Amino acid sequence: MHKSFTARAEAPVQVWLYTSDAFKALENDPFPSARAMATAQGFTGGAGQLVLAHDGEGALAHVLGGLGDGKDALNVAPLSGKLPAGAYAIAHAGGLSIASIAAGWADGAYRFDRYLKDKATPPQLVLPEGDAGEALSHEADAIALLRDLVNTPASDMTPAGIHDTVAKLAEEFGAKLTAIVGDDLLEQNYPMVHAVGRAAKAEPRFLELEWGDASKPKLALVGKGVTFDSGGLDIKPGSGMRIMKKDMGGSAHVIALSRLIMASNLPVHLKLYVPTVENAISGDAFRPGDILSSRKGLTVEIDNTDAEGRLILADALARASEGEPDLLIDFATLTGAARVALGADLAPVYSDDEQLVADILAGSAASGDPVWRMPMWDPYLSELKSPIADLVNSGSSFGGSITAALFLKQFVDAKSWVHFDVWAWRKGKYGRPEGAAACGLRAVWAMLQTRYG
Repeated sequence: MHKSFTARAEAPVQVWLYTSDAFKALENDPFPSARAMATAQGFTGGAGQLVLAHDGEGALAHVLGGLGDGKDALNVAPLSGKLPAGAYAIAHAGGLSIASIAAGWADGAYRFDRYLKDKATPPQLVLPEGDAGEALSHEADAIALLRDLVNTPASDMTPAGIHDTVAKLAEEFGAKLTAIVGDDLLEQNYPMVHAVGRAAKAEPRFLELEWGDASKPKLALVGKGVTFDSGGLDIKPGSGMRIMKKDMGGSAHVIALSRLIMASNLPVHLKLYVPTVENAISGDAFRPGDILSSRKGLTVEIDNTDAEGRLILADALARASEGEPDLLIDFATLTGAARVALGADLAPVYSDDEQLVADILAGSAASGDPVWRMPMWDPYLSELKSPIADLVNSGSSFGGSITAALFLKQFVDAKSWVHFDVWAWRKGKYGRPEGAAACGLRAVWAMLQTRYG
């Protein structure tokens, strides 16, 4: 069971959740003196508001939690982020599903304490016993893994560090792992992965994990694994480089999703592809104006070395397409343009498959995990034309998230493909600290369960 959950507890603290409107309309006390205490402490049901009520012996007995307008699917997180250690049971759900409550609880209880002397002891939510509780625990485990990977600094989360993570996953679930490292990437035809990563002390690598019954539907996951992005020779300013440890966030998403698929024994034939590099600066760094070959055979003129993620993804998508997957999903922290367009929380979705998009949007609505469809506007492909190569890697500054998706599309040959351009990060909110975040993962997981479960 995930460390912020428990299946059994004696006399857990009772948690009463209310939206602002529901608490305003409340006629009777849910527990003795509840409304009097709420009035005294200014509780109105606003998002993140909290009232702690003790019994006659001074022990915590009840909690009032505010949900605001109830629209944020993770709005239980402020409670678990503030509550002391102990066991808690939901007495009133405030209109939320147990899945949303569990997701929000695990989100707020999460702490990245790897480098802290004092380790966190999270409050524990009592979950249903059996399969239902286990499913919620698997999801929390996967998202915690994602956040730990992204929060870990690049000094420890190198390409070798990602390799170690995937190797442990393969061992845990009996999957097959193939790793291609360093100059072997050239021999095995991953030229753009090698070119982007060759300047770093940590060798670039390409990881391929395979799991499940080959007779089941073929599901391929691809994730961008740039463990630190200096921008290369087109170096980023200091402010733009500060949180670039998160540039492997796409790989963290697909690694976490793979864990969830395998732990849940989803009936698919899974292949996970992770190209992982550090975009560093040295005498061997690739340069603006270079022309790179790709696994698919297309040539790419480099007009910006800070548009490196799409290069390693191109080789990975070409490799994934060779397996003829029924569904190909990629996650990448690809463009700042996506954040300008949709902000930190909304995950842009790109696909030409109308049914797949509809299914993902349905998964988003069911899970409360927000995603937003963006246009795969083919006329913008003209922005990626080069007079001396098949493509340029960056092109115009307009529509940058769209042109990045179109670049990737040139390397995909699959029945159905979807691309997520995520931030894998968030600003502090409702007392939740700034740091790594899952973006679109729960929406995709809901879709996969409906499609294959």
